[in-house]
Amino acid sequence: MGRPIKRVLAAGTVTLRRSENGATEVLLVHRPNLDDWTIPKGKLETDEQLPVCAVRETLEESSILSDLGCPVAEITYPISTGLKVVVYWIGRPVRVSEHTPDSEVDLVKWFSITKALRQATYPDDREVIRKAVNLPATTPLIILRHAKAKSRSNWTKSDSKRPLDARGRQQAEALIPLLAAYGTARVVSSTSVRCTETVQPFAHAKDLGVESWSALSEEGAEADPATVTKLARQLATYTAEAGTPTVVCSHRPVLPTILRAIGVPEQALSPAAVLIVHLGIDGEVVALETHDPLQ
Repeated sequence: MGRPIKRVLAAGTVTLRRSENGATEVLLVHRPNLDDWTIPKGKLETDEQLPVCAVRETLEESSILSDLGCPVAEITYPISTGLKVVVYWIGRPVRVSEHTPDSEVDLVKWFSITKALRQATYPDDREVIRKAVNLPATTPLIILRHAKAKSRSNWTKSDSKRPLDARGRQQAEALIPLLAAYGTARVVSSTSVRCTETVQPFAHAKDLGVESWSALSEEGAEADPATVTKLARQLATYTAEAGTPTVVCSHRPVLPTILRAIGVPEQALSPAAVLIVHLGIDGEVVALETHDPLQ
């Protein structure tokens, strides 16, 4: 039996913008050491999630901060140490700074789609660009199961007041860069303490309020599941129409009702895991992705 093949994980973005005349432009970077034009990408760091890596690498290589849109593609190719796996998302620029040339990237340029396809050095990059520019506009609705809470059996007070345990607090802190990667601008939560404590670190870091709904709690959903369905649909509709990336934090027993309401098959999420639902402008589900917690 041979040795297992080593997989090197990486992530990047196909960052797109509208030119002054309304045409789509694609971001490419030039690497002087390889003398190639490519999509921004780079290797995953220790204790980092792939979406966070995609945003970080794009910023480091181009000096452009982007929020993530739809996942585009995953490509795999051989390298000297095994296989490299690169996952790409649509990138939407939110802060553009002038790039200072360095040994890694000396030129950062925007190209029309046609010119980007000609300029890109590698066939894989050209195929990823083709896929990206043909994807519809979407907005992420992030469904989040609360982080790990103190045990029910060791909690004597009201269950709604049961807080996160030490591991759960670490998971909540680790959610900050992941939620930020998608440009999350609205925070919705169950009124239960373990849910509000899960989203508070991110809300505090981004100076956002937390909208708390008793309907999203276990007790509220059990008493009135129809209201959960109605609220979930309203949140999805507003997210899609307003283009406001939104996170909704609730409980394992409530998540199936939320997912059915927005047209997503039931999925099991571990504590602090997220399901990213990419919604088209009419509220249709365009793509799904799941990310488990680091902790």
